[in-house]
Amino acid sequence: MKNKKPGAVRIIGGKWRGTRVPVPDLPGLRPSGDRGRETLFNWLQMHIRGSRCADLFAGSGVLGLEAASRGAAEVILVENSARAVRVIEQSLERLNAQGVELIQTDAMAWLESCAAESLDIVFIDPPFDSGLEVRSLALLKAGNCVSANGFVYIETARNSPTFAPGSGWDIVKEKTLGEVRMVLLKKN
Repeated sequence: MKNKKPGAVRIIGGKWRGTRVPVPDLPGLRPSGDRGRETLFNWLQMHIRGSRCADLFAGSGVLGLEAASRGAAEVILVENSARAVRVIEQSLERLNAQGVELIQTDAMAWLESCAAESLDIVFIDPPFDSGLEVRSLALLKAGNCVSANGFVYIETARNSPTFAPGSGWDIVKEKTLGEVRMVLLKKN
């Protein structure tokens, strides 16, 4: 695994295809790679247009920006780090990103006030080995935040314990790419 962090990642598809998004140099921040995002958005291609999305632990914002680029109606980027928020704000301004809202707060606090069935797709890509994916999924379920037949994408370390989503979710896609395990859940 490479130790050097990329200075930027590129948006893979949609209206901003090829646009580079800066990556803040922060501990634990590792943006989803091109191959992983390409796989994820191939999985979601029939569901992304017109969807309401949330990118928890946004970091560089690239997952949410990719969704917006591909036609998501609404995207909420949730990020706690002031430094990351400043970098994302610059990206939003440069892209003139309509329908994208950036919220600086703790993702767990934001999930506690999430409106019922207000999201169609949720991206959960927290720092590896933090356990925040499990807590996030529990809060999404408790608040009934995800619409019927909505999706939750979770990214964890390859060597993390096997992810068991519990009742209310079906694993519809799963893949390991390099050091990353990708899991796509559908609300049942």
